Amino acid sequence: MKRFFSILLSLGIIFISCQTRSRVTVLKLAHALDITHPVHKGMVVMAEKLQEKSGGKMQVDIYPSGQLGNERELIEMLQIGSLAMTKVSTAPLESFVPEMKIFGVPYLFRDEAHRWKVLNGEIGKKLLLAGQNYLVRGLCYYDAGSRSFYTKNQPIRTPDDLSGLKIRVMKSITSMEMVKSLGGSATPIPWGELYTALQQGVVDGAENNPPSFHLSRHYEVCKYYSLDEHTSVPDILLMSRTVWERLTPEEQKWLHEAVDESIPAQRQFWKEAVDEALKVVQEADVQIIYPDKTPFREKVKSMHESYKGTPIYDLIQEIKAIE
Repeated sequence: MKRFFSILLSLGIIFISCQTRSRVTVLKLAHALDITHPVHKGMVVMAEKLQEKSGGKMQVDIYPSGQLGNERELIEMLQIGSLAMTKVSTAPLESFVPEMKIFGVPYLFRDEAHRWKVLNGEIGKKLLLAGQNYLVRGLCYYDAGSRSFYTKNQPIRTPDDLSGLKIRVMKSITSMEMVKSLGGSATPIPWGELYTALQQGVVDGAENNPPSFHLSRHYEVCKYYSLDEHTSVPDILLMSRTVWERLTPEEQKWLHEAVDESIPAQRQFWKEAVDEALKVVQEADVQIIYPDKTPFREKVKSMHESYKGTPIYDLIQEIKAIE
């Protein structure tokens, strides 16, 4: 009998050691985007790269389309460590990490080259880690282009055209201030409810980037798209600090490498999606307007000045100084 139990114990030890050697670290990543979205495609590349680099020791399971909750709920899940990763716009992140308000400041970047120089530089890196005390850690920025106004009944060619219009914005104080400074009436509405709100006239228009305007099918209701490009709000691949600290240094290295290699792929997906979006909406009789941005820039100067005496104002000046 003793020999029998000894054999069972030996087998148990062998089984446990085999399980340890074959252990796979699984990271759950949830987000609210559709699987056709270029940011989702970028995260799929990241997951593939991670599995490849780790030799199958790490994998990312992706839950798209809001399966596990909206952006705010997903951030809260990261904070308690029940979710490893998510993708969020920096707008809802403002409520958790105050420094993220900077991305809601209109006409902050001179052009795309300036934007990526800031994001890839010291300021961008510092902002990714600004949420450490709030138990979240940014891993990278994904391209979400620039946001512009689209409306139902009249085109937006100058800031004066926004006067009296109800414009849907994200639930972000900075976004609301931006629309107000341009003369519109900001109305926060959840993204999933916006199509119906536009149809029923709850709002007169909204603002977003071309792929989102296209994939949401809002172009079926709004026939004017004014590419004023007032804000460039990046998407951030965000990780739970608790889960990050549970990874070994080797696992952290694999993950960072996989993330870094997914960025150029995502940016290419984004470019293709923008081209496709503008083509599709024009074919659907949407009028694309290319307004002079100078009056818009002038109109928001007072908003920039309103941050005087705050860290956001200092950050605005730092970003403007980057050549």
